[in-house]
Amino acid sequence: MAFEEIKENAEDLKNQAKELLDANMQYYKLWGFKIFMKSTSMMLKVILLGIMLLLVVLFFSIAAAIGIGYALDNMAYGFLIVGGIYLILAIIVYYYQDKITEGPLLANFSRIFFKDYD
Repeated sequence: MAFEEIKENAEDLKNQAKELLDANMQYYKLWGFKIFMKSTSMMLKVILLGIMLLLVVLFFSIAAAIGIGYALDNMAYGFLIVGGIYLILAIIVYYYQDKITEGPLLANFSRIFFKDYD
C-alpha cells in the first residue's frame, strides 16, 4: 500500500515537473521572440531614420556646394570644399568610432535584453 502511494506521488511529481519544464520552455520562447522583435524593430527604425537623414544631408550638401560655388565663381571649388569637409568628418569619425558606436549601442541593447520581464 505504501509503495503504491509512493509510486503515485512519484508519477504526480514527474507530471508536474514536465508541466513546469514545458511552461518554462514556452516562457523563454516568448521572451526570446519579444527580444528579437524589439531589436528588429529598433534596427528598422534606425535604418529608416538613417535613409531620411542621408537624403537631407545629400540635398543640404548639394545646396551648400552650389552656394559656395556661386560665392567663389567656380562650382568645382564649391563641391571640392564640401567634399573636403566630409573627408575631415570621416577622419574624425574613424578615430573616435569606438566611443561613438560601442557605448550607445551597448547601452541600448543592454536595456532591451536585460530589461525586467514586463
